[in-house]
Amino acid sequence: MPASGREAVTVVGLGPMGQQIVRTYLAAGFAVTVWNRTAGKADGLGARRADSVTEAVAAAELIVLSLTHYDAMDDILESVDLTGKVVVNLSSDSPQRTRRGAAFVRARGGEFLAGGVMAQPPELAGPDAYIFYSGPAEVFEARRELLRPLAAAEYLGVDDGLAQVYYQAMLALFLPLLLGYEQALAIIDRSGSEIDRFVPYAQRSLGSVGELYAAWAGTARDGGLDEPAYLRMMAAGARHVMATGVEAGVDGLLAEAVSSYWERSLGASESTFQVMRGVHAVSAPDPSLGNGSVENTTSTATSK
Repeated sequence: MPASGREAVTVVGLGPMGQQIVRTYLAAGFAVTVWNRTAGKADGLGARRADSVTEAVAAAELIVLSLTHYDAMDDILESVDLTGKVVVNLSSDSPQRTRRGAAFVRARGGEFLAGGVMAQPPELAGPDAYIFYSGPAEVFEARRELLRPLAAAEYLGVDDGLAQVYYQAMLALFLPLLLGYEQALAIIDRSGSEIDRFVPYAQRSLGSVGELYAAWAGTARDGGLDEPAYLRMMAAGARHVMATGVEAGVDGLLAEAVSSYWERSLGASESTFQVMRGVHAVSAPDPSLGNGSVENTTSTATSK
């Protein structure tokens, strides 16, 4: 603990999220030391700026990283002794890369926790913000209070990669949703209607999403929906979205990608969930099963 008697933390990486982490810890009364390749990003934050990453690591037991990816951690900490330090990496990367990063930290004497921040920077420490954590339970429990100022903690388990499994799964849900919404707005706009008029209807559609997610998880546990009439209906609906976009002059790549899953599912008599899982070989659909109004251009064989 520093001479001031305050809890101490070091933050490495001062992008938008890193800067917000610094502000959050300062607001909670922590003594915060920072380091960033571009030193000027520390200007105006009110934290103590270290001249080197070695100096920054020496300033606190808890080292919070907010970087673009895990390769940056390896590069920055390559020659740093981490003995007695706890590295909490809140950067985004794949689960397997995260596991290698954990081994990298431990090989240099440190302890490791992985994190995935489920909030935009301005929302950090807000009522809806939370962070996935994974790694040794005893390491997490011993630092739970030091991590508490950032957001509610969702500890998932000892597997170092588990926080990123959940974080990336949440991004897999969010990113297509955001693009899908933009696609819908583009269709409205290019069709000559008003975006603002459409927004309340889009918002209304979210009212039952929570229940839908719960129900759809049940179908996934059973292997997904593969009833032929249902698959034909959904494949036809996806084609109609494509056709509407084409007529309006909207970019069709996203709609084509979505449609390809229903077409592949229909052709293999498998649920789209099974197609997503990549367990079975999926061939091109039989044209006689659909209405033929949109040519299927995707045929992929996958195996686990």
